[in-house]
Amino acid sequence: MGFNKVVANAEEAIKDIQDGAVIMLGGFGLCGIPENCINALVKQGTKDLTCISNNAGVDDFGIGLMLKTKQVKKMISSYVGENAEFERQLLSGELEVELIPQGTLATRCLATAYGMPAIFTPAGVGTEVAEGKEVRNFNGKDYLMEMAFDADFAIVKAWKGDTSGNIVFNKTARNFNEVMAKAGKITIVEVEELVPAGDLDPNAIHVPGIYVHRIFQGTDYEKRIEQRTVSK
Repeated sequence: MGFNKVVANAEEAIKDIQDGAVIMLGGFGLCGIPENCINALVKQGTKDLTCISNNAGVDDFGIGLMLKTKQVKKMISSYVGENAEFERQLLSGELEVELIPQGTLATRCLATAYGMPAIFTPAGVGTEVAEGKEVRNFNGKDYLMEMAFDADFAIVKAWKGDTSGNIVFNKTARNFNEVMAKAGKITIVEVEELVPAGDLDPNAIHVPGIYVHRIFQGTDYEKRIEQRTVSK
């Protein structure tokens, strides 16, 4: 892998994602989602995907676009309340769904990034989340063993990145993007602004380029708001 990790566009970045791949998709709600790569996957028609993502998008945006085209076989996520098509596919049995407490989702990503096989968490003990999983007692308290993820690709969106793959996130968009960027076997990053190596302040970098395999300048970003609430 050379130091220059730049690819031309989303289509080139995702072209080797095969049917049946396991992919992590960064973002929080509709904030900081890899819009360009999702659109490219829809265009490419890659199917039977397992998607690890905090949200399932909304009906006409984000992962919702891949659900609409029936490209997702399984969703592993923690918050799915904004998507009617998701609900329909779940209730009809067309879509496999694994719902995970949000902290557990983040920490399983983190475990993958750190090369740890599993974590122990109190979240989910004594609930159906714990079915079939090992419970271990530490200092008188039960903890559930949860496995690290095994993702073929991590697809994230950053605010700024450089040609060596160093990236910086903006505010809430850092949620999940940062841990996922470190957790994919191959990490693909789309950025709002791509700069030459050396332009970013080294102290401000959230994910160093060692984790990033491909990076490109994205286009046509929408700033969607999931639930618009305004004061009277």
